[in-house]
Amino acid sequence: MRYQISHGAVRFAADTILEDINFEIRDTEKIAVVGRNGCGKTTLLKLIAGEVDLSKRDSDAHIFIAKTGNPIIGYLKQMAFEDDQITLEAEIRKAFIPILTLQKEMDRLLLQLEQNATDALIQKYTNLQEKFLWLGGYEYEREYEIILKQFGFLPKDFDKKLSEFSGGQQTKIAFAKLLLSKPDILLLDEPTNHLDISTVEWLEGYLKSYNRAVVIVSHDRMFLDKTADVVYEIEYGTAVRYSGNYSAFVTQKRANWDKQLKDYTLQKKEIERLNQLIEKFKHHPTKVSMARSKQKQIEHMIKIDAPDRYDLRSFHAGFSPQRQSGKEVLNVNHLAIGYVRVLSELSFTMTRGQKLAVIGENGIGKSTLLKTLVGAVSSLGGSYQHGFQVDIGYFDQQIAQYTSDKSVLDEFWGTFPHLTETEIRTALGSFLFTQDDVFKKVSMLSGGERARLTLAKIIKRRPNFLILDEPTNHMDIVGKETLENMLSAYTGTLLFVSHDRYFVRQVADSLLVFEPGQVILYPYSYAQYSEERDKNRETDITGLPASWQRPKT
Repeated sequence: MRYQISHGAVRFAADTILEDINFEIRDTEKIAVVGRNGCGKTTLLKLIAGEVDLSKRDSDAHIFIAKTGNPIIGYLKQMAFEDDQITLEAEIRKAFIPILTLQKEMDRLLLQLEQNATDALIQKYTNLQEKFLWLGGYEYEREYEIILKQFGFLPKDFDKKLSEFSGGQQTKIAFAKLLLSKPDILLLDEPTNHLDISTVEWLEGYLKSYNRAVVIVSHDRMFLDKTADVVYEIEYGTAVRYSGNYSAFVTQKRANWDKQLKDYTLQKKEIERLNQLIEKFKHHPTKVSMARSKQKQIEHMIKIDAPDRYDLRSFHAGFSPQRQSGKEVLNVNHLAIGYVRVLSELSFTMTRGQKLAVIGENGIGKSTLLKTLVGAVSSLGGSYQHGFQVDIGYFDQQIAQYTSDKSVLDEFWGTFPHLTETEIRTALGSFLFTQDDVFKKVSMLSGGERARLTLAKIIKRRPNFLILDEPTNHMDIVGKETLENMLSAYTGTLLFVSHDRYFVRQVADSLLVFEPGQVILYPYSYAQYSEERDKNRETDITGLPASWQRPKT
């Protein structure tokens, strides 16, 4: 056992975030922490990292945090840059200070051994060598190159100052430094956000082979299936531990819930039967002892509680298009997309009812394609044409995060002024804006709430061609499942960009894959695409291509 929380609670003022948390990190476990938005997942990571403290509880339970040894805990939010004027290479190499310090000590001992090889010196050198091996001392240079390459950095970037990188790139630099520092307990909060699919797949392999403990908060179900061997679910303020990956957790939770409900129902019926016997015979002189026996039988029962209901509150927005489009919905012919320079050129056709997912690396035009097709960005060449009676509903992940001093009710009503208040409230209620929620200012909404409000507006127009850019961002797993079901049942046409492979697998019937130098249309599902790609893959995704060389110094 590396780390343990016993009956922990975290409160901020009058708000109780975590109520009675029992949590353990054992050996090299890869632990997933799942639950609804706002349930306390990130708070748990901060508790482990030491950023928040346990709150006192009115309980007889033994409340404590225990650690074996003094484990080094790494948390991405702790990796702020002290000086953004140093280079990427200088910042990353700070992660190797323990290795380099150990190497100097080993070199010093080696000189002593050449002069006087005592048993004590040999043992000391052997111990240091084992620690050096544990820290990755014989492979850190290669791992340094692999990780930077996988996070999208080229050798020419090594000498750039940190201030020259975007906010997203700086986050990746901090992430790379964290991985290379190899903490005993690695805490990751939504690590796949803003990573393209190839980088996520590489990260899966890296974490699976990481010989230390990892705790992951993520809504990426396929990522959790590939990495986790333990799942903790936080629900109603407490945590329950399950063995296995995310899919195993879902199966176990359902089975446990069904069993508890069955046992509760059977026990309830048995208590009712015994109470009927007691009532029937308690006034019969010859049956009094039997009635008392039945009463004691009830009193000595270990009462089974009714299982907690699933916290499955989500929007429910099934809809059908207002009218049907023509058979050909979109025709793209040698369309060149980009802003100043061409990012990609592509040709494809979409027909009515098709559900096409756009996937691929970051920065080569996926979102730009959608913006071009809705007229938000001008094309740099070629053409595109929408078909007959095509009504577009466009979801932009950035526009969805707009702000306003209007209330949710007024914002929605301003878009649909012809509707009654009852109709407005019904539409908003379908997206979880109920009762006083409709009077919240848009500026006060969370990212997920703003995304739901934007989707509510789109759905109310009942378009027959949905164009969605990362629609699952800011959604928890239940929200994603709801959107999957809605889009799977949608009879219109769908074009969407997503990095969520599970979501893509559930919804898309065809793929438009952006790769360096080309865009390829695959007329089949993600499951088949993944299978075909894995068959054809000749190199290990954790490896480094020979053409990628470090700059000479």
